[in-house]
Amino acid sequence: MAQNVTLRVNGRSRAVNAEADTPLLYALRNDLGLNGPKYGCGLSQCGACTVIVGGEAVRSCVTTIEAVKGKEIITLEGLGSADKPHPVQKAFIAEQAAQCGYCSNGMIMTTKALLDRNKKPSDAEIREALAGNLCRCGTHMRILRAVKRAAGEMA
Repeated sequence: MAQNVTLRVNGRSRAVNAEADTPLLYALRNDLGLNGPKYGCGLSQCGACTVIVGGEAVRSCVTTIEAVKGKEIITLEGLGSADKPHPVQKAFIAEQAAQCGYCSNGMIMTTKALLDRNKKPSDAEIREALAGNLCRCGTHMRILRAVKRAAGEMA
């Protein structure tokens, strides 16, 4: 049965009317109009739906709205704006790390979570953090450079 649920998204309390087991991704995209997180696989295998919940990168396609009640949720839209992009977003632009752009949300959100907990990750740590994010366009080397650039700018 649908119920009113208040989610804390990008620093604001937002109400959605949905069942408790509704995937967070559906609430973000369909109810709140936040299209940064993408539907990729629906199985937590590609990373396109990644958001940050309580400081951790999570897959919103398999995370229910019940599981995130009372927690801060950050989407791509909450990082920066076109006028003032977040350092991670600026680094991805500077390194031209997106080709089709479908994986960008997951790569950027995972990078943000990584750099929040590890200001100077090694190449191996970057690769490990991003291992669950798929990019079919093959921009992996540009993505790695973008993460290093962002780490340098955020340090």
